[in-house]
Amino acid sequence: MLTVLGVDVSPGLLDRWVDWLAPEEQPFFLTKKQASQWGLPVDDVREPTAEQRDTYRTYDVDRKAARISWLTEAAYADLPKATRAALVRAQVSHGRDAVPTVRGWSSVLDARQQADGHRFVWWTSLLPDADVVLPPIVSRDLGPSRHAEVRTWPAELPRARELAGAFPDGSGPNCFGTVMAACGVDGAEEVWMQREPFEQWLAEHTTTGGRDDAPGTVFVWRDAGQAVQHAAITLGDGWMLHKPSQSWMSPRKVRTVGEVKRSTRTAGWRLQRRSVVL
Repeated sequence: MLTVLGVDVSPGLLDRWVDWLAPEEQPFFLTKKQASQWGLPVDDVREPTAEQRDTYRTYDVDRKAARISWLTEAAYADLPKATRAALVRAQVSHGRDAVPTVRGWSSVLDARQQADGHRFVWWTSLLPDADVVLPPIVSRDLGPSRHAEVRTWPAELPRARELAGAFPDGSGPNCFGTVMAACGVDGAEEVWMQREPFEQWLAEHTTTGGRDDAPGTVFVWRDAGQAVQHAAITLGDGWMLHKPSQSWMSPRKVRTVGEVKRSTRTAGWRLQRRSVVL
C-alpha cells in the first residue's frame, strides 16, 4: 500500500489522482490577444471541475487571462514547438499551477519531450510511475498526519478517530465539515461546507473560550472582516484534527496544536477559541 503524508492511498485513489493531475483535456488560460495570435480554440462556457480548479489553482489565475483553451495531449503535441513553448510560459505568467520545471523532474522525465526544455505540463504519458511522481506533488507544503501517534481518542468527539488520516474522494470536503463531522454531524466530511451552516453550528453547539490541552476546543480563524477562514479542533494531549484545504490533495490529518497554529498563521487573520457543548 502506498503511503503519502502518513496516510494510506489505495490503487483506485492513486488512479483518480492521475486523472485529476493530468486529465484527458486540460485548461490553458489565455488573453484574447494570445488566443488569436496562436490560433487556439477557446470555450467561454465550459468550467473546470472542482478537481481541476484545485490542480491548476484557477482561483489564482490572472483575470486578464479570461479565455480558456481546452487541449488534449494529441492537440497539444500537434502545435508548433514555438507555440507550445509560448503557451507553457504564458501559463506560468498567468498564475496557473501544475506547470513544473523540467530541471525539478529530470530524474523521471525526458527533457526532450518538453515544450522548451524549461517548463512542461503533466499528461498521462508522463505518469507511468504514478507512485513515484504523485507523492511529492501531493506532499508539497504539507506536513504528515501524525494520527498513528495518538494514544487516547476523546470520547467527546465520536468520529475523530475514524476521520483522521484519510484523503477525500475528490475536491470539496473542507476544514469546516471536518470539525463538524468529528463532533458527530453525519455526512459533514463529504461536502464543501459553506460558512453559513458552519457559523450556525458554532452558534448552536459551542460556547466562547476553550483550552488548548483539552478535547473539543474549536479553533476558528477569522479575517479582518470577521469572515471565518479556517477551523480545527483539539483532541487533547496536545493533538489537533484539521483539513488544510478543500483540495483533493489535502487529507484530514492530525498535527500538534503548535504545528497547526504555525501552518495557519496568515497576515490579517485572528484566532478565536470555542468549546463544544457536550
